[in-house]
Amino acid sequence: MSFSISVRIKKVSGKIGDSIPFPRYATIGSAGLDLPACLDEPLVVPPGARMKIPTGIAIEIPFKHVVGLVFPRSGLATKHGISLANAVGVIDSDYKGEIIVAVYNQSDCEYIVNPGERVAQLLFLPVYHADLETVEELEESSRGQGGFGSTGKV
Repeated sequence: MSFSISVRIKKVSGKIGDSIPFPRYATIGSAGLDLPACLDEPLVVPPGARMKIPTGIAIEIPFKHVVGLVFPRSGLATKHGISLANAVGVIDSDYKGEIIVAVYNQSDCEYIVNPGERVAQLLFLPVYHADLETVEELEESSRGQGGFGSTGKV
């Protein structure tokens, strides 16, 4: 069984498809599209710094019940300390601007982002809008009154 949606993509930069590759799934089993850095030249990210990296693309998500989520790449995070400044980027269905990746260098070494380097990954997931109902009590759970972190190590 295959699930897919049609997402329209717009080149915001003429470099896309030329010197910078289109976003793509690296393997048939990849959950996310790799987002390349759309840069003219290498970008130095100093230790502890946050930088905005353009992707050169904008997308059109066709349904309000779908969101685009931008996640860090695990290899960049574990090998170089490069993660996303906002943990996970949210692309709402009504956002049509360029996708910008906000990276954060958590290491003590500078990192150089090269043009076309895969800096993040984009996943599409369903969205559920909640109808909030104010109540006086919530149903009991098996956790009882255990608070935040109560099921972790003792």
